[in-house]
Amino acid sequence: MKAELTAAGEGLADNDDVLRGILAGCGDCIKILDLDGRLQFMSEGGKRVMEVEDFGKLKGCPWPEFWAGSGNSDAKQAVETAKAGGTARFKGAANTAKGTPRYWDVQVSPIFGTDGKPSHLLSISRDVTEEWRTTAELKEASARQEMLGGELQHRIKNTLAMVGAIANQTMRGSDVAAAREAFAARLMILSKAHDILTQTSWTGAPIGQVVSGALAPHRTAERRIHFGGPDIELDAKPALALSLAVHELATNATKYGALSTSGKVDIVWSNDEGGSRPGFRFTWTESGGPTVSEPTAKGFGTRLIEKMFANDFGGEAATSYRPEGIVCELVAPVVRPAASSG
Repeated sequence: MKAELTAAGEGLADNDDVLRGILAGCGDCIKILDLDGRLQFMSEGGKRVMEVEDFGKLKGCPWPEFWAGSGNSDAKQAVETAKAGGTARFKGAANTAKGTPRYWDVQVSPIFGTDGKPSHLLSISRDVTEEWRTTAELKEASARQEMLGGELQHRIKNTLAMVGAIANQTMRGSDVAAAREAFAARLMILSKAHDILTQTSWTGAPIGQVVSGALAPHRTAERRIHFGGPDIELDAKPALALSLAVHELATNATKYGALSTSGKVDIVWSNDEGGSRPGFRFTWTESGGPTVSEPTAKGFGTRLIEKMFANDFGGEAATSYRPEGIVCELVAPVVRPAASSG
């Protein structure tokens, strides 16, 4: 090394100022430890990166104790390896003297004495905090992407199952044209509900938007449909279920009920967490339409409402066929806010 310094330039060999300049200018934390791993020396550059103002307070301290968790055992093992004449390397977290969190790439190697045996240990710690953070962020992003992919796959399967059920029920009749029209309308309502959920990255949907979107094809200038209730954020599955339920009710009302004449529909919902009847209630009330009589068999719309409301709300649907108009009440446990609303 002396020969190399001499060849590099005059006055470099045996020059203490050169050595001090190297130790001060280097951004790594260079330390000398005794064979028991106690701090004996720290470079000026090391004091700077470690935010050390008074090395005297640290001299003689066990160097491995500056490391927490697995870093402590790694540091102890590195000391033992270097004492035996080998070189050890590890990465770990350790705070600076002022408590600033840092992540380090560390190498510990022996300093040999005149007898050829290790007399001291050389520890060089490089601050790799930014690289570590970037790697951690990439791992987190990858894990999040994998989770989102799994959620998307799950939602696609649920949606396809829902579409399959709609198709099977819709295509049972002999009137292909009518079945095609009904199927297309149901898919359109499902699409509108998906659009609402997409706006919030599928974390939830405001119930008012869900109801309004499902009613859009059935509303006229006469404003014969009125709806209202407290602001509630629905999770994805209940939002899709309610959207299809409202569409089926509105379709039946348009074909056979209050909206087929000059009647009206009132829709109210509540989410009472206390009181004598706690729970979520959604009530559809028709009035002013043709006289109603109870059908001899349940139609697809009724079966869809009952099944989806039970599965996706954990509730029950009950329809009353009053002569003056149908009343459909959906009752379920209290609806908790969607995951992102808090």
